[in-house]
Amino acid sequence: MINFILKQWLVFASGAGLLLSSLYAGHFPVYSILEIQVLCMLFALFVAVHGLQRSGFISLITQGPEKGGVIPLKLVALTFFLSMLVTNDVALVVIVPMSLALDIERRDILVIIEALAANAGSAFTPFGNPQNLFIYWFYDLHPLTFITSIAPFSSLFLILLLAASMFIKTRGRIRPPRETPEIGASAYIYGVLLIIILLDILHILPLAAGFGVIIYALLYDRRALRIDYPLLLTFLFFFGLAGNLKEMLATEIGSSEHVFLLSALSSQIMSNVPATLLFAKFTSNWEALLWGANAGGFGSLFGSLANLIAYKIYVSHKSTDAPALFTMKFLFIGYLAFFMSMAWYFILRPQGLTG
Repeated sequence: MINFILKQWLVFASGAGLLLSSLYAGHFPVYSILEIQVLCMLFALFVAVHGLQRSGFISLITQGPEKGGVIPLKLVALTFFLSMLVTNDVALVVIVPMSLALDIERRDILVIIEALAANAGSAFTPFGNPQNLFIYWFYDLHPLTFITSIAPFSSLFLILLLAASMFIKTRGRIRPPRETPEIGASAYIYGVLLIIILLDILHILPLAAGFGVIIYALLYDRRALRIDYPLLLTFLFFFGLAGNLKEMLATEIGSSEHVFLLSALSSQIMSNVPATLLFAKFTSNWEALLWGANAGGFGSLFGSLANLIAYKIYVSHKSTDAPALFTMKFLFIGYLAFFMSMAWYFILRPQGLTG
């Protein structure tokens, strides 16, 4: 029970916050249609990605980088681009174990760079991570507007991380050789369903079209429904908590600098998803919030769930040791990227990035 509470502390904290704020306000919050839509879209996206992962399709498309030269560079690039479509968490679950099977000098640095690449790559699209999807729907944005706003952030770190990966040398081949996964009909079905959900998120198809993946999973693949329900519950709690706080404080954060700094810094403690949900109710400056939340994914282990995933896979792997040293390296490189992202924001802002 203690381990469960420690693992899901954010759910318990957000639930307690919702309960206490509701008692103070004298009523429970009323959820908007938009908030329900976001939860439905996340649910459908998680099921589709999990089903695609279970089908072996994602493992199949990641086998290419194991062959030829510059393997670390290809792994970092694959992490970056894969996270755009199947979220940063899934990209790391697939790539990090593969990286740990490499015979290279600096596997710990490679895993850290991959965690940064997953956060930077997922920032580029409205469906790359949960906070992006929420911002995209909450502020009713156009896809091109969203992508052009965050493109300087993702592009800078793509260049930097690819350059850094060039200094990681591979001594040998993958050990042991991986078998080619068998791909069934479900892989193609989930692929089509994922495309439908992405079109839903982009407002090209109606929301109801995304429920096809739920129906398919219920009828033919119920294991695909074993997704991150605590994260969805955290969304539900934070929607209500943010609404209560907005009513109680009755304030607005108008300065883009304040929105950016508050969202980035608070992400270091509570992670960038709940920070986004919290501050969205207090500002209309979506660009500053978008940059702040994604910059906040760098830095501490709590900045992003992806950080914790990469960290846990590395320290629990049978071929790794010195977890304390790895933690120090993770924090040092992570905070280096964090402060670089903050500097990049303030460099670009006078040119009209955030208005």
